[in-house]
Amino acid sequence: MKMKRISLSSSKRAPATNNNNNNYMMVEESSISIDWEVRPGGMLVQKRQEKIVDSSSSSSCSSPMIKVKVSHGCNHHEVNVPSQSTFGHLKGVLASETGLEPKEQRLIFRGKEKEDEECLHMEGVKDMSKVILLEDPASTERKLQEMQRRQEDIIIPKAIESVSNVRTQVDKLHQKVVDLERTVCGGIKVEDKEFVVLTELLMVQLLGLDSIAADGEAKVQRRIEVQRIQSYVDKIDKIKARNSAPLGNDANNNAVLVTNKWEPFESGIGSFTSPTPFKSSTTIITQNWELFE
Repeated sequence: MKMKRISLSSSKRAPATNNNNNNYMMVEESSISIDWEVRPGGMLVQKRQEKIVDSSSSSSCSSPMIKVKVSHGCNHHEVNVPSQSTFGHLKGVLASETGLEPKEQRLIFRGKEKEDEECLHMEGVKDMSKVILLEDPASTERKLQEMQRRQEDIIIPKAIESVSNVRTQVDKLHQKVVDLERTVCGGIKVEDKEFVVLTELLMVQLLGLDSIAADGEAKVQRRIEVQRIQSYVDKIDKIKARNSAPLGNDANNNAVLVTNKWEPFESGIGSFTSPTPFKSSTTIITQNWELFE
């Protein structure tokens, strides 16, 4: 079978392809390109135009629209879809409504989860039917992990910066502790309120460290600063005890020596050794009683 295209702009004769036939076919004037085809019998006819239609789109266009109620947690949606569409098509419509990708959705109808290729009308979904939308647990877990990573990217640098600020303040207070120790060791009396104020300032920094939510490297740095502050507080207590000594550094030179040596006496009293026991004598017991008037 041969085909030819003939573009006609005026009346002309289109000859038949059969060599045994000398007849001509009259074609009216036209400016439209026409495709011709030769039938098995030798007849020249116009080729039919075949229209290709997508089966999925045709079914959607031909089927009536229905309204489906979708429950997603506390939210409720109403969407219009073709009655003969699939649950996968319904997920695509819900993606714009809920922000969930189709692969993150699970559609429950009449207590059963539906697959993407299942058709609505075949499963009994009608106008105003109710469908439950659930988020895939794996997708929820991935979102939580991603959220945690984002929070760590934000929190950890802030935590390290906060610990660094506390470290700066602790360094300044440590210098005051050193100056205070030097003063007391020099024999100069210091008022007790100096120790109290310095201790309170260190405790304020300790409370500041406790309020920092830290993890990883920031947590390690926070622990180091906590140990530093505790050591400085202990050092202040020792300096305060030394400052409270009545004679300062000279007290050690004039200290009274106390010993545990006791002066022995002949009777044994006042010594740790027992006295010499008396020689025992024999005692005679009789039953002779003395009578009194």
